[in-house]
Amino acid sequence: MPRTRPPYPLEFRAEAVRLARSSDKSRPALATDLGISSEALRHWLRRDDADAGRGQPGDLTSDERAELRRLRREVQTLQQERAIVRKAAASCARGTLCAGSGSSTRRGPPPPS
Repeated sequence: MPRTRPPYPLEFRAEAVRLARSSDKSRPALATDLGISSEALRHWLRRDDADAGRGQPGDLTSDERAELRRLRREVQTLQQERAIVRKAAASCARGTLCAGSGSSTRRGPPPPS
């Protein structure tokens, strides 16, 4: 589902977290005052806790999340490259033109001399 609005700036998020930690207001009331959803504020607070080492077991820090995204993209690229190599190998095994050979390769006994 597409986002309905652009993401909030990091400075705004940090200020909202600081206000939530120091304010006597409830989180839903503070979120309403800031013009954000209470779920967004809750998510930002959880992420701040994880980044500060106060999160729940299994919570990932922002750096760990970024690394996980990078590694997942790398795995996807490697899987695509492997699929291409497999198709090329299968093509060569069938006797069709192989890259770099300039002619088709056939398996079997050499021609009689």
